Amino acid sequence: MAVWDLLVDRSDLTRTTLVAADPDIALAEGEALLAVESFALTANNVTYGAAGDMIGYWKFFPAPEGQGRIPVWGFASVVRSNCADAPVGLRLFGYWPMSSHTVARLQNSRNGFVETSAHRAELPPTYNAYQAAEPDPADDWRSLLRPLLMTSFILDDQLSESTARTMVLSSASSKTAMGLAWLAAKRGVRVIGLTSPTNLEKLKGFGLYDTVVAYDAISGLRAQGMVDYVDFAGRSAVSQAVHETFGDQLQQSINVGITHWDALGGPRPTTGPTPVMFFAPDRIRQRMKDWGPEELGARFTAVLDGFVAANPWMKLKHHKGPEALQALYADVVAGRMLPDEGHIVRPN
Repeated sequence: MAVWDLLVDRSDLTRTTLVAADPDIALAEGEALLAVESFALTANNVTYGAAGDMIGYWKFFPAPEGQGRIPVWGFASVVRSNCADAPVGLRLFGYWPMSSHTVARLQNSRNGFVETSAHRAELPPTYNAYQAAEPDPADDWRSLLRPLLMTSFILDDQLSESTARTMVLSSASSKTAMGLAWLAAKRGVRVIGLTSPTNLEKLKGFGLYDTVVAYDAISGLRAQGMVDYVDFAGRSAVSQAVHETFGDQLQQSINVGITHWDALGGPRPTTGPTPVMFFAPDRIRQRMKDWGPEELGARFTAVLDGFVAANPWMKLKHHKGPEALQALYADVVAGRMLPDEGHIVRPN
């Protein structure tokens, strides 16, 4: 079985290199070698690369100088172990590199397993947590939607404290935005989606948004009362247009993602509230304290199951092998993905 890594040029996310890895890598005491079974690839993973230096995503899986291993969510199994807590055959759900295999230092915890490697000690605990996972028919949906809808869910939880009855979402075709739209609509919030012309008609057909407009039509939008703006795109011109259009009606402006990673930078909006960054792990930690891990898990599972059941238009597409991954990644980073498709990669 081939052992490989897909490396990404940290200065140019469009450039990738497939490199062979050592199948016989020596394991230190406490380490295990895992074969990556499957993972989802979405625009959210491109955000990890775009924000890699700002938030520390490049630090999870070390790579040669100037290159990085973008994290993904999925399943992996222990194939060789020098770790008492991680026997051969242990199957885990969590945060892996775009690779066929990876080395982890795993330790049992109260709520599953924790990756305890020194280079990950100061990184957010949410990304260092792994759960034992027996095979399940819903595994692909879990890989695709758990990280995205968890952000949607925990963000909607925070926004439920807002008095605004209208919400504007950029990058409305992203699955995190669609999840938030679905949740906010259930609370009676009017949701406006902003998207590219190519996705406009398809998004209208999903029934998730009260209104969907192309980015060049933002200035024509109107709303009654206060408005919350949630930016998943990271394109300053879009945020500027939203702020200018709604002005003093904007109650808050929240940055969540960078799906338009190639448009980073630019001036910050000069009207309305100062944009603030939403970092899901912080809110998750708070709700872990407030509700406890079991209640948080139960509430989220109900959201995930409900979203899948309510949106049968979403389809899964499967890709196998390193070359297929490299081609898929090129499409994702170029923004050539369809909003009604979810992509699952099987490395080998």
